[in-house]
Amino acid sequence: MSAAAPRMTAVLADREFRALWFAEAVSVGGDQLTRVALAILVYDRTGSAFFAAGIYALTFLPALAGGLGLSQLADRYRRRTLMVVCSALQAVVVGLMAIPHMPLWVLFVLVIIIPMVQSPAMAAQNATTREVFTDDAMYLRSQDLRGITTNTMMLLGLGGGGLLVGAIGTSWALTIDAITFAVAAALVWRDVQNRPPAGSKDDGWFDGARWVFGDRKLRVLLTLSWLVGLAVIPEGLAAPLAQEAGAPPEAVGWLLAADPLGFIIGTFAISHFVPARHRPKLIGVLATASVGVLIFFALKPSLVLALLLLVLAGAVGAYQITVMAVFNSIVPNEIRGGAFGTARTGLRVSQGLGVAAGGAVAELLDSAMITVALAGLLGVLIAVPATLVWARLNADKDSGSARADSDRRQEAA
Repeated sequence: MSAAAPRMTAVLADREFRALWFAEAVSVGGDQLTRVALAILVYDRTGSAFFAAGIYALTFLPALAGGLGLSQLADRYRRRTLMVVCSALQAVVVGLMAIPHMPLWVLFVLVIIIPMVQSPAMAAQNATTREVFTDDAMYLRSQDLRGITTNTMMLLGLGGGGLLVGAIGTSWALTIDAITFAVAAALVWRDVQNRPPAGSKDDGWFDGARWVFGDRKLRVLLTLSWLVGLAVIPEGLAAPLAQEAGAPPEAVGWLLAADPLGFIIGTFAISHFVPARHRPKLIGVLATASVGVLIFFALKPSLVLALLLLVLAGAVGAYQITVMAVFNSIVPNEIRGGAFGTARTGLRVSQGLGVAAGGAVAELLDSAMITVALAGLLGVLIAVPATLVWARLNADKDSGSARADSDRRQEAA
């Protein structure tokens, strides 16, 4: 890391970001608790694995519609107001879920509302953070800290959510989540500047999406980002992977935790040892490595080696933070909310399709490890040409900047 590069914790000196960061951290932690609590609650009341899985899936799926459509509210209205209203609404909805003996059909309806509301709030938060930090190096540090924090909270949720729900009960767990949303709303209202809307209510509803897909650099960038749809396949096959490795049932949790653990390690390493100006150039290489590592599953590794491979894949997968930082720097502020919704929706769709396809192929081949290896091979075939295009686009940008600097020096002379 260069001497001039800011420390990761330096971003916490900014009051606005500190509020945004803490609000996101407590909300993510509460969300993990809610997912576990709802799955346990529904299973206890129905005895049905299908309904338990269904309520868990509903915490993810409605975010697709919200991400593509409702995220554009972050451009049309004041972003602080939107974040506060969405957090307050989520607090009320989760609070209703905490009421004992709530009918199951009501729970299912309420579960659909939460991620729908969360999408515009996340878009507003993402866009506001870029407004807070106009300096590229500080902005990258803020995204590094967000990535480490959210993955740590997810890791804690995977490891301790079930134990906590078992200790305090589902109603109290849901009540805690409702409180986290209320705290987030209060922090944002108190500490975040109430800026005017970045866009206009007269703007086209899908201007952000059209802008993203109309820009070649962004298309290549998102291609490299959406490779996560292949990289996530081992998570969907965690149970059969453990069985194929001859591991005990508790190894499923270890396999699920390996990727977020690696992501935390990779984010810390990239942040500390790669200067901000060089990070965009490494996106393609790291994206290729994140799927290339999976090819080694063709060797039918032991559990220990499989865990090491997944940690490594998660570590190089930390390039995703740089992707979104570059993405937000390219997209104009007035359409940043809608553009972010497009990118996030693509991530969710690619992950859902990847897991579904991985399950089907594993069933066909009767081998989860070979399926993961094939996913890695397919990822490399997509990543290599995209990486070459990305490198060329960055080279063109660098040569253009060099020419501009030369022209300015000649004019000054």
